[in-house]
Formats: sequence, structure tokens, C-alpha cells
Amino acid sequence: MIVVDVNVLAYLWIPGDLTMLAEAALARDPHWVSPILWRSEFRNILAGYLRRGALDRDAAARCLDGAESQIAGHEYLVPSDLVMGKVAASTCSACDCEYVALAEDLDAKLVTSDREILTAFPARTTSLKAFAEGA
Repeated sequence: MIVVDVNVLAYLWIPGDLTMLAEAALARDPHWVSPILWRSEFRNILAGYLRRGALDRDAAARCLDGAESQIAGHEYLVPSDLVMGKVAASTCSACDCEYVALAEDLDAKLVTSDREILTAFPARTTSLKAFAEGA
């Protein structure tokens, strides 16, 4: 089991430069979990793609349906005190800290491509690239 942030989910479901890395990470460990927060963040990413004309509404809906199906039953509420502890220990946003706190709560690794999170919490995180490549 790994915790994935919204960007890793987006790389998997929205075709792009990092899709192959996300697919390799999924092949390495298909049990992905995330805080419930991922849904709002994913919809926000899709909104940007829609507004830029990079995806149409049907494609965005397919991406959202796929991601929701994949994570269904593997979403968690994260205790606020754990999130705020991570906020106090870093300069990361509370949203980013929610992923780190979940990883700690589940004693799992957070797979991310966010450099700030990777730098602030090196013991709890691994980069998408390193994870996908088996490092």
C-alpha cells in the first residue's frame, strides 16, 4: 500500500509526460490510498484542463470516473491534529500535509513528485520517479 497525492493520480488518469511513470508505480503497487481531499483537488486540476481547452467535458468526466473508481474504498479522513503537526513542522500547505499525515497514520510511504514535500518529509516520502523505477 502507498499513499498517493493528487498529482500522481492526475498523471495516471490525464495523459501526459508523467503518465508512464504513474503506470509503472501502479504496476509496482496497485493498492493506492489517499485522503478524501484528493477529490476536490482532482476536480480543480480537471477544471484547469477544461478551461485551457486541453480536455473536453466528456474526457474530463472519464478521467474523474476512472480515478474515483480506482480510489473508491481507499479514501481516508485524516485527523486534524496530525495534519496541523505536519504544518507546524514545515512550510508545506495544509493540503499537502494531509497526504503526509495519512502516510504516517497508515505507516506507509507517500509517493509524490512535489519537491517541497519530498524535501520537508524525506523519511515518509519517495518520488514518483524513484518509486516507479523500483529505487
